[in-house]
Amino acid sequence: MEKMPFQPSNERVMTTMIRTNQEASANRQTTIVTTSDWKAGLPVLAGTSFTLRELRLEDAASLLAMLTTEEVSRFISPPPTTVEGFERFIMWAQNERQAGNYACFAVVPNGMNTAVGIFQLRSLESGFRTTEWGFAIGSQFWGNGMFAEGARMVVDFAVDVIGTHRLEARAAVANGRGNGALRKIGAVQEGVLRRSFLRHGIHHDQVLWGILAEDWRLQRLSQEPSAIAVN
Repeated sequence: MEKMPFQPSNERVMTTMIRTNQEASANRQTTIVTTSDWKAGLPVLAGTSFTLRELRLEDAASLLAMLTTEEVSRFISPPPTTVEGFERFIMWAQNERQAGNYACFAVVPNGMNTAVGIFQLRSLESGFRTTEWGFAIGSQFWGNGMFAEGARMVVDFAVDVIGTHRLEARAAVANGRGNGALRKIGAVQEGVLRRSFLRHGIHHDQVLWGILAEDWRLQRLSQEPSAIAVN
């Protein structure tokens, strides 16, 4: 999702804070919720070395530091440039989640309290049947498996909880790392969107990647340990 859905120039002034969800229970299980629960507050999803949770206002400063570097920002729409801008983004994200249009998970490594990245889901069709998704993680946390594990958790959430039938992701052709990461988790390259992304005055081609819910379920099933013991 290189075109960020939040646009500071059109943002609505929000005068009240939207309550964030509570922390995960001590057993750190990935939560099981009904389809409607996520609109009241995102579940907390625990990975092996990090947690995915609702964005909080205190994440603003760390997101500013992590997502505005040249390595991270060169293939996404310009992120906010101030702590206050990220605070407005966080409040916007919570408001859109309550409306059922958008979900944004903060990536929080174990031992840290604030976010180093985000995973986003945006409804492209009524009821999230078709969903655009994307991610951005601080470059200090690249190459350690955090993306691959977090991406699978987010796709599981989209398919099993929100009820998404199809997920779409877009990555600039020149974004080799992003395209490689999408391919690695099982996304299918479906085409190239010519000159579809404007960044720094240059129009970039984007690769369109798709994941279908039925394919994702089959992929998960194939990765489960066999129930038949072989002697």
